Parts: sequence; structure tokens; C-alpha cells
Amino acid sequence: MQPKARVEVCVDSVESALAAQAGGAHRVELCAGLIEGGTTPSTGAIELARRSLQIDLNVIVRPRAGDFCYSDVELEVMQRDIAAAKALGVNGVVIGILKEDGAIDVERTRRLVDAARPMSVTFHRAFDMSRDPHEALETLAALGIERVLTKGQEDSIWEGLDLVARLVAQAGERIIVMPGGGRERNVRAVVERTGAREIHVVGTQVVESRMLHRNLRLSMGGAVRPPEFSWAATDPARIRAILDALR
Repeated sequence: MQPKARVEVCVDSVESALAAQAGGAHRVELCAGLIEGGTTPSTGAIELARRSLQIDLNVIVRPRAGDFCYSDVELEVMQRDIAAAKALGVNGVVIGILKEDGAIDVERTRRLVDAARPMSVTFHRAFDMSRDPHEALETLAALGIERVLTKGQEDSIWEGLDLVARLVAQAGERIIVMPGGGRERNVRAVVERTGAREIHVVGTQVVESRMLHRNLRLSMGGAVRPPEFSWAATDPARIRAILDALR
């Protein structure tokens, strides 16, 4: 039996991308820096992921953490990253640009969409920082963008569920509204309550470092300090469980 929705798995490494595929994911979104909300991954990671995967591969194009209001230099970086992703054969890119007033930056978004074609384009959770989600959705649909990722302008999909459902209804067949979030125990409810055709999940497990020597006096990170000797990696069993829950 086919799942009720297509499942996209957000990953931050080639190994996690392969794990997502092993778990039955329909597509992966490859990122770097997930602790910062996701930034553009390296060319090496994109190239190896594309060569190793049989499922669709989307790549986030986000030059830095922080807000989504970019300088001319940052825009040029994004255009070059899109060109590199296209040359490496990825299926789609994931972008998001806002103006200072919180509206979608139509001119710059159109430039990136044009640069991306024929790849698909997803507008990421910059959408959740926009001033008016209904207005933003209409703008993105008019730009011909394939999908938008959202938690309903909330920190949790459960808090934003009602808005996501309204956005799905507003979108119709023009653009895919893809809720971000859901675990094995509740992903079916997210899909059924929103009517979404696609869903974006993580599904990780903690991986312990092989290091025997450990200097615990310091951290290589900044003010937000992730653990130095463990990290999150995609768990294929969790992805399988998510798909099973949707069947």
C-alpha cells in the first residue's frame, strides 16, 4: 500500500541521505549546519550524494544562518551555488528570500527560480518568517514555485497545524504546501488533518563518536554548543516507521 503522502527527509550528510533512502524516503533535502536551520552543503557532499542515491535529491541554497534578507554579494553566492547544483544533476533547490518588511522578495526570488530551471524549486521556512502567509503563498504560486515548506509560522507543526490546513486548501493544485515535522506516532495525524500531499521529516538517532581521547575542556562550536562526541544521523528504521504510519 502506498503512503498517504510523499516523504522528504532532511539530512546533513551523505551517510544520512543513504540511510533515508534505505528507510524508503521518496526524496532527501541535503543541508549543512542543521543546528542553524540549514545552510548550503559542500560541492563534494552534493556530488557524492547524487552519485550514490537513486531517489530524488534536493539541495538547500542558503549562504548563512540568521535572517533571509540578503546582500548583493550573498545573492551572487546563491546564484553560483544553484549553478553548481544544476551541473551536478540534483533534482531541485530549496531557497528563501524576504524583503526588510517581511514580504517575499519577488525580484530576487524570480532570478533564482530562473537560474534553477529546469530543476524544481522549494521555498523553505523563510515562509514562516513572512509577514502574511496567505499573501506569501499567492506570491510563490504566481512565481511558479513547486512547493513551500512550513510549520504554520510556529515553532512546532502542532501549533501551526490549523494554518497549514488552511494554506493547503488555499493552494489547491497550484503549489504543494509541505508541512515540516511529524514523528512515527503522529505523522499520519499531521497528513490527515492538513490534507498535505507531501511531508518533511527528520528521523534521527544519536551516533556516538569513536574517539577514545576526548578533551572535554573545550567546544569547537560557538555560544550554542552541540556535543563534540556525538551527533544526530538519519535512522532508516525511523524513516520506515514513518512511512508505515502513513500507509
